Parts: sequence; C-alpha cells; structure tokens
Amino acid sequence: MQVSDALAVLRPLATDVDFYELRWMRRSHEQLAVRQDVVEPPRLVEDAGFMLTVYQGGAAGYAATADTSRAGVEQAFQTAKRRAELSRGWSVTHYAADPLQKQIGRYQSPIRQSWDEVPLGDRIDLLRELCRDLKRNDARFVDHQAQLHFRRWHMRLVNSVGTDIEQTFDMINPLLGVTVHDKGVTEMRSLNGHAACRQGGFEVLDHIGYRAAARQIHEEALELLYAENCPTGVMDLLLAPDQMILQIHESIGHPLEIDRILGDERNYAGTSFVRPEMFGTYQYGSEHLNVTFDPTRDHEFASYHFDDTGTRAEKTFLIKNGLLVAGLGGQLSQQRSGLPGVANARSVSWNRPAIDRMANLNIEPGPHSMDAMVHAVERGIFMQTNCSWSIDDSRNKFQFGCEYARLIENGRLGRVVRKPNYRGISANFWRNLTMVGNEGTSDILGTAYCGKGEPNQAITVGHASPACLFSAVEVFGGEG
Repeated sequence: MQVSDALAVLRPLATDVDFYELRWMRRSHEQLAVRQDVVEPPRLVEDAGFMLTVYQGGAAGYAATADTSRAGVEQAFQTAKRRAELSRGWSVTHYAADPLQKQIGRYQSPIRQSWDEVPLGDRIDLLRELCRDLKRNDARFVDHQAQLHFRRWHMRLVNSVGTDIEQTFDMINPLLGVTVHDKGVTEMRSLNGHAACRQGGFEVLDHIGYRAAARQIHEEALELLYAENCPTGVMDLLLAPDQMILQIHESIGHPLEIDRILGDERNYAGTSFVRPEMFGTYQYGSEHLNVTFDPTRDHEFASYHFDDTGTRAEKTFLIKNGLLVAGLGGQLSQQRSGLPGVANARSVSWNRPAIDRMANLNIEPGPHSMDAMVHAVERGIFMQTNCSWSIDDSRNKFQFGCEYARLIENGRLGRVVRKPNYRGISANFWRNLTMVGNEGTSDILGTAYCGKGEPNQAITVGHASPACLFSAVEVFGGEG
C-alpha cells in the first residue's frame, strides 16, 4: 500500500482525534567487505513500515507496523488512539496541534554517480585492490580489511495540518584497517576510525581519498609498531579533525541534548552536567569556540531539510564565542523546557519515535593554518584518529585514546609515539582552546552508530571540524 492509499484509509478513522501523523520509511543497508584478501558474503538488509501518531485530549499515543494493508493501517490507528486515551492526565506535557506548522518540501542527497550505477563486481574488485595495498605481502600485517557500507533511507511524513515531506538519503561509510605485530607489540591503524562517512554517491570515495589512503595506513602502522610509548605530562594538545569529532560528539553534543538535560535518558544513556539556567550565561569554552547545528550542509552525513516531526532545519549557533546559547532539542523538548532549540527530532526507523538527536554538529573554522598552530607549541603532542573513549554519565569527566601521535617540540613536529591518551573535564577543557584551524585544516566526518533511547536507536551523525589546539592538557601513554 502506498502512502496515499494509507491516508485514504486513515482520514475517515481520524475525524474524532485532535491530530494525526503518518511517517513512512523504507531502509536498505548494503555491506561489502574483503578481509585478509578473502571476500566476505555481501549483506543486504531491507525493511519498510510506518509510524502512526495521534494527539487526543492533550495526550499522545503512537503505534508502528510493517503491515501496510488496510487492516494494518486500521489496527495501528486504533492502537495509537487507545494509547493516547490511556496516557491522558499522565503526560509530561500537553500535546496539541496548535504550534505545528504546515510544511511541504523535498530533499535528496546530492549525487554525481549513484551507488547503483557501479556493478557489484567492480565494488568488490576495489576492495580487493585496497586490501593488497594495505598488506603488501608483509608478514607483520596480521589482519587487514576494507569495507564499504551503503545506506539508503526514503521517508515520507504527512499529518493532519497539511504537512507533506519526502526525503531520500544516500549515505556511504568506507572503512580501511590493519593490525600489525612484531616482537610482542601489536598496533592498529585505520582510515579515520569509523568516521569517514558522507552523504552522496560513489564519488564520495574520491572526495575522501579512499583509494590512496591504504598505502598511507600501511606506512603509519609500521611507524607505530616501532615507536616509543607516548610520554606522560601536562602539555599542549593539537587534535586532528578525526579526533575532534569524538570530542565534539561526547563533550558537547550529548550534554546539550535537551531531553537528556530534562532527565529522559538518565536510566540508559545518562544525564548532563548542563542545567537549564546555564543557557545564555554559561561560558562553555574560550572565545575561540563556535559550534553550529547545521543539517543544511551538502554531503555531511546527517543533512536534511526537515526533522522527523516536520520542523524545517536551519543552521543555528549552539555556542557562540564560547557562550552557550541554544540546545539540541526539537519542538517538543523546547515546549517542555522553555529553552531555545533546533530541528533535531530524529528517528532511526519507522518503528522508533523521533527523539532529540545530534545531526550535523560542527565547529566553525578559525583563522590559523596547521603550520601556525604547530609553530605556537613549545612542548606538546599532535593526536589523530580516535580508538577509545570513556566519559561519565553526566558527560563531563572523560578519557580518550588515539591511534597515532607525533610529539611537538619547539614549534616542530617530531617523532611518532604510540598509545597516546588524554583526559579532562568538559567544563574546563573547552576553555583551554587556544587556536582553531582554518578551512584548510578541516574535514567532514561523522558516525553511523550514535546510540540513544529506549528501545535503542543507533543513528547517523555528522561532524565537521578543523584541527584545534588546547593548552595544559593531561596526556599519558598506554603502557608502563
């Protein structure tokens, strides 16, 4: 049954409710992998269904189903309506259609070469070629693999105030990784961890330098294998974009989710050190810190024109010159909290409700080149590519580890060190931001697996960031 057919069934049933919404979604996920020169079985997972939401008497109810027959639509509506009636008087807020605005629009990921245009055999041949470049017949490489993950989500949202939105997202997540071992030492090196992901077609692989990255990963893995352990001490820390994205994600993104601030995630994903009264007054970071929520950016992993409740997306400053000015909360969370928010009510599937999520959360570039930031450091370290993370339930105290690092001494990049780690407190760390890299130091990255919600939703998030320099950070090695 098409969405239009489902609406024809729904409208006569919904004459006695205050509001109804139908959100339909079709998802496909293709995964290709070559590991140790062996082609793993290709995987393709597809599903489709819809979520029905009903407002009645100030309460809300919803029901999801993959049964798109007339009987399925009728049953989902009656279930959602019954749940709204049962929750009347118990809701944390008053649900009403009055604040909702009619929205009509379309969105399609920008594509130059569709994933479907490239034959399956050609995709696998590419992965085989990259696997050969990763190992190069070197026995010290005990594991090597290349993967391509492709997702296509097609969504349509219609509701009783006249909204009709259709959006299609094509998302590519390419992976490369090696493990090397010699004389009791084991090291790993990868392509940006799992963060090299963007919206678009097959051309994304050229944009991120996927084909050329394998040889660089090979060389850097060998450097790590014979490098000294990272030193311990308080020093300047220069972070590459593929570590900055984790720093942004964990110590800015999650703490600013308004539903988390309100306590909704306390039992599962934790709470936040941020309190409602901080907005508009709290100095989150130094004057160099400017953080934006921007789902409108082309090719970034979580771009869209509307969130999953039909709110139009726009670029918004969350932190401006270090001052906390807005949170990551959709229309419902804004209504509950009275705080300024954004269009970020998102769902990972037709069978999950929309909740407050990060989308594209970015640090705006500054004026400094990489050379200028390195030259400003007398004693410090440059770290790349996240490999481990730990942060407390309030998203404040953290400890992060990276794959690769180089010491900085007297304004120059020096020797490679392995097992680099650093720790800090979110409330202080960002105030020690001393220099922000320019556009030339920036990269567009993200993650496909940000988990939150009960039941869990592992959703896509984009992060664009320049390299950034921090002062007086506690750095330590992973050995001894």
